[in-house]
Amino acid sequence: MPRTPVLFVSHGSPMFALDPGTTGPALSAWVQAHAPAPRLQGIVIMSPHWMTRGIGVMSTPEPETWHDFGGFPEALYQLQYPAKGDPELAQRVLALLQAADLPCGEDPERPYDHGAWIPIRQMYPQADVPLVQLSLPAHVPTSVIYAMGQALAPLREQGILLIGSGSMTHNLRELRREAGPTEPYVTAFCGWVESTLQSRDLSAMLDYRTRAPSAARAHPSDEHFLPIYFALGAAGWGLGSEALPQYISREVIYGSLSMDAFSFS
Repeated sequence: MPRTPVLFVSHGSPMFALDPGTTGPALSAWVQAHAPAPRLQGIVIMSPHWMTRGIGVMSTPEPETWHDFGGFPEALYQLQYPAKGDPELAQRVLALLQAADLPCGEDPERPYDHGAWIPIRQMYPQADVPLVQLSLPAHVPTSVIYAMGQALAPLREQGILLIGSGSMTHNLRELRREAGPTEPYVTAFCGWVESTLQSRDLSAMLDYRTRAPSAARAHPSDEHFLPIYFALGAAGWGLGSEALPQYISREVIYGSLSMDAFSFS
């Protein structure tokens, strides 16, 4: 079985489900070219909207679609994403994490939060690929999240697509509804990330909080950036491999919310 790619996707606002901009079609086109549903055995996705002490692994066989947000149009709350869970895949995930000495446990009742179902719905609208969510462990260094990706990398040889879902920038206080140019700090931060990825500078990337320009402004709290490390670890990026990101989207919405998405083959 060919090795599956790895993705980092920015899931943006919940309105991404109704207004896909240019990122939604770009992700859909990427799927058709690189990871169509018939070739996949399942998806494992990390979302910052599920944070736990230790690592949680969804083992729910038929997860519900959780509308974990408020104040949006009624049409958004009518959307469902009925992808099946995969308890057997969840057990493989748990075994790999445990073998890497990463504390973890299963959650047999976890629903899909919007950090998972909204981007995956853009990619696999037929909900025909089993989906397992992985939590973001709270209060751990970036190196631990990177190690989680490394631990689950063998699943790529088994037809499993590994995805970190977050946001390249996520300062909700600075969102604006009116049209206008991208905030300069967003351009600077996203450019630093891309150049650091291209140079394979793992130490700089792991220490982004002090090295990246306007890091604290781009991420007043860092939970939406941290899933990038899961993707990087799963891809083996920065450890002497040839892995380099192939950008799928560089869209910016609301002036400051970057929708950057990229893959590793």
